[in-house]
Amino acid sequence: MSEDTEHTFEGSGSELRAMTMELDELHHDMGMPAMNGALSQMRGTSRRTFLMGAGAAVTGGAVLAVVGSGTLPALAGASTRRLSAADAAFPPPGLKGDLAVAAVAVSLENLAVFAYAAGLAAATAGKLGTVPPAVATFATTVKAQHQQHADAWNAVLKSNGKAPVTVTNPTLTPTVQADFAQVTDVTGLAQLAITLETIAAQTYQAETTMLESSAAIELSSSIQPVEMQHIAILYYVLGMYPGAQTSSGTPLAFNPTSMAV
Repeated sequence: MSEDTEHTFEGSGSELRAMTMELDELHHDMGMPAMNGALSQMRGTSRRTFLMGAGAAVTGGAVLAVVGSGTLPALAGASTRRLSAADAAFPPPGLKGDLAVAAVAVSLENLAVFAYAAGLAAATAGKLGTVPPAVATFATTVKAQHQQHADAWNAVLKSNGKAPVTVTNPTLTPTVQADFAQVTDVTGLAQLAITLETIAAQTYQAETTMLESSAAIELSSSIQPVEMQHIAILYYVLGMYPGAQTSSGTPLAFNPTSMAV
């Protein structure tokens, strides 16, 4: 980000509140029922279907260069635990197919939860300058939705006799922490949030095609559009085109998957 960039929220607080309300209504009226339906279907799915699924066990290394751009902010002060050597093997050993995808999805959702929590904490502490109440309401709403997504994927793991994933994505966390340390205003926080939301949305888009279980496909497909809605509103906060675009802001006809982990 250039030094002469003005770090202010140029949008309308009332419009952002309306967008947040509509986002939450859609999530409860459409997203949550779809997620619950998928989870109900999974309870009747044999464990073998998930363990033998063809889902990819991805690690997140492909997006490090994107996240570590130096224009984003950190989870310093967030309640993330220190990564141990055991976390290097991720997804956890023993998870295959769709279950491995579920673990990666939880780790990304956990990272988003902690990032929004850290941002809200920094705002409360006065470290981000003036933060419009509508922005804080949006962040609180979105954090709750990411937690619901994480809970849904962890329910899949637990229903198949696997331990829930409680860590943030091990590969991405150190870089996000370093970038977050540079955040000093709402603009920087929104940029970091867009990066995390884009990684999640593109990962869901890419992984949905690799899933074997129809229930897992339904769950992934119910979450991905919500991440895209988050991105659109964040672009509004930044006063930018609210859809898929290049790093220079040129609109794209189709959402890419170059940032999928």
